[in-house]
Amino acid sequence: MRTLTMNNGIPIPVLGTGTNTFGKENRVFSAPINNDTTELKSAIECGYRLIDTAIYYRNESVIGKAVKESGIDRSQFFITSKIPEKEAFSGTNERVHDSVQSSLKALDLDYIDLYLIHFPLDTNEDNVRVWRILEDYVKKGHIRSIGVSNFNIDQLTYLLTHAAIKPVVNQFLSYPGHHNQPLIDFCQAEAIIPEAYQSLTKVAPETKEILREIGVKYGKTWSQVILNYQINEGIIAIPKSHNHAHQADNIDIFDFALSDEDRLRIKHL
Repeated sequence: MRTLTMNNGIPIPVLGTGTNTFGKENRVFSAPINNDTTELKSAIECGYRLIDTAIYYRNESVIGKAVKESGIDRSQFFITSKIPEKEAFSGTNERVHDSVQSSLKALDLDYIDLYLIHFPLDTNEDNVRVWRILEDYVKKGHIRSIGVSNFNIDQLTYLLTHAAIKPVVNQFLSYPGHHNQPLIDFCQAEAIIPEAYQSLTKVAPETKEILREIGVKYGKTWSQVILNYQINEGIIAIPKSHNHAHQADNIDIFDFALSDEDRLRIKHL
């Protein structure tokens, strides 16, 4: 698996798996947790090592369970989780500590590789308040890296001005037709790695047709074209699938290179 080096010197895989419906009845986001690790075991067998979860997903314990059941050394995995912005989780310093401790306990993996603020809080000052607590967990070694999710340029700029530890990642919605290119450019200029979620799920039908046309040249599917494009733009991608064949397809993207012409065409969709 290819990696990028974050601004703290730690490598991160360029491709991972989302998990927001893993370990749940009928694979429904809001359904009860059933502790089934089948989907994640399948992804691990395909070669995924970056695994993205969150307190909101309620399945951190399922991710920790699957990592242990895999028999693969913990150090080979890169586990991301996220703290919610809601009052119940981040409204006071005590609640921030409780949330982080909850994640550490649920994952039961000694440390978390990357911990994100899932959405911005109401004010920039509140973002900094939570951030400073997360910085303490980095200093203690419980969390190795910290970043943000769904932050815009203004919110990132304020945080960068006040942070002792620079965010390593900003995770946000990005896909052909909605690249969010100004935010990508800003992050990369600040040595913050952009990470795309929902790379595949919201692509318009007419855009898929263009991507299929491009994919024919390389013997690849439209979704493989998107993921290849993103990782070669310096963007981490975390597609999610419950299907073993689709998981295998999504990771089979490292054996071709899009032409400059095709990359520009995708960029301007």
